Amino acid sequence: MVEKKPKRRVIHPWPLRLMHWLNALAIVMMIGSGWQIYDASPLFAFTFPPLITIGQWLGAAIAWHLAFMWLLVFNGLVYFIWSAASGHFAKFFPLSPRAVWRDFTAALSFKLPHETGVYNAVQKLLYLGVLFAGVVIVISGLAIWKPVQLWFFCDLCGGYVVARYVHFFAMTAIAGFFAVHLLLVAMVPKVLPPMITGGRIEP
Repeated sequence: MVEKKPKRRVIHPWPLRLMHWLNALAIVMMIGSGWQIYDASPLFAFTFPPLITIGQWLGAAIAWHLAFMWLLVFNGLVYFIWSAASGHFAKFFPLSPRAVWRDFTAALSFKLPHETGVYNAVQKLLYLGVLFAGVVIVISGLAIWKPVQLWFFCDLCGGYVVARYVHFFAMTAIAGFFAVHLLLVAMVPKVLPPMITGGRIEP
């Protein structure tokens, strides 16, 4: 009898790939339009250059922001449900400070090995951190959008004024993750094709 070879495992299943790219689109549009909204009433002594904002004026920026807010929220809910049901969240654990420090120092010396389909400790921490930032930015965004109707979110953030700062710093965390993510992809370009095609690895 001819022994059948076990099928190669998909690195990134299609639901994950679809949610990844939808999320990337939503984040780019929301950050760009958010910067335009910020420029209309800055929290700090700087504004974002018009070249990197989306909307050109406040009304259009708000329209873009609200439109992609629903995509981000819906996509995020589907991601959490799918990850919990499929066991995807298990990839982020176990995680310990010692493992994070070990992999962080290895990355600084360009000695961090890359195993296809496996997250290192730094990646696990970053992914968990950006998921938390995503929850915070949605709650603070809803608090800013409807401070009276959604007063419980507003109170949770410490009031309307504080909610704006919470929203800004959550955005900064997500934008920082986005920049680091792109940098890592540029450093290890072989990780990009599997996020488009799914990729295959031996079981």
